[in-house]
Amino acid sequence: MRRSTLAALALCTTFGFSSSILAAGDAEQRTAESRAVIKAFAGELKTALKGAMKSGGPLEAIAVCNETAPAIATRHGDAKDWDVGRTSLKIRNPGSAPDVWETSVLQSFEQRKAGGEDVKTMDYGEFVELDGKKVFRYMKAIPTGEVCLNCHGGDNVKPEVEAKLAELYPDDKARGYSIGDIRGAFTIVQPAE
Repeated sequence: MRRSTLAALALCTTFGFSSSILAAGDAEQRTAESRAVIKAFAGELKTALKGAMKSGGPLEAIAVCNETAPAIATRHGDAKDWDVGRTSLKIRNPGSAPDVWETSVLQSFEQRKAGGEDVKTMDYGEFVELDGKKVFRYMKAIPTGEVCLNCHGGDNVKPEVEAKLAELYPDDKARGYSIGDIRGAFTIVQPAE
């Protein structure tokens, strides 16, 4: 009887360990896939913002962030049947406010930055339960670049930009950033199955 109990324990331990390895491998694969989607989303958004800045300056860039960015996120999300978006601790659009999990990850990004980690390489993903379902969640930090300061900076935001932002986002909190700050993060929710 003792041998069968030990054998059963060994089998359970082995099975549990194998499950952990499989889960870790699945998380790595999902992280890699998430990185690819975010790279495509960020690249498309950056191209649109550069074009807008060249053709119409910051006012045109505001339109890209207001209308084009959500459409790009939806398109990339729909292609994978994922939720893809952006969020921040200092939101501009109330519709992109972080949930509890996103807030926690954004705060951990700030701690990692304070510890010297490069914002450009900062990301995080894990399996969690969301609304009673197992999902994989992923976030990638968005560093503040010089062009971002036209709309997200402090005292250097032009009056016409201030007026447009006040019109579109009366409760805007996405101000006061400096180059290299964590502007926010791209965020993904993937169904686990």
